[in-house]
Amino acid sequence: MRVLVVDDDPMAGEMTAAILEDLEHETILAENGVEAAELVGAGPPFDLVLCDQNMPMVTGIDLFRELRSQQIMVPFILLTGSDPQKALAEEPGLDGCLLKDCTLMEQLPVVVAECLRACRT
Repeated sequence: MRVLVVDDDPMAGEMTAAILEDLEHETILAENGVEAAELVGAGPPFDLVLCDQNMPMVTGIDLFRELRSQQIMVPFILLTGSDPQKALAEEPGLDGCLLKDCTLMEQLPVVVAECLRACRT
């Protein structure tokens, strides 16, 4: 599976990518929403986007909305430092939302699997 990881914090992005690579997914990193939108529009399709919420210029939800406005329906999981339920309430079209904390290593594989299973049905 080809996954786009979007995070303005290089260490956090690399950690997220490493978790996915351990699951044998190909990962591409983008440092912001503008770069992510360019990558989605320019190259081979992604199977999933994992995006940090709090980034300068373009937030994760802004990127999600922009992709959907362009009819790009790739599954999208938001990573947030605050309450995931609040983010899901703000944008119920998200395919998943995960708290970006010390449980990420355990929770990310579960949320990715659930998201992909739901998106395939």
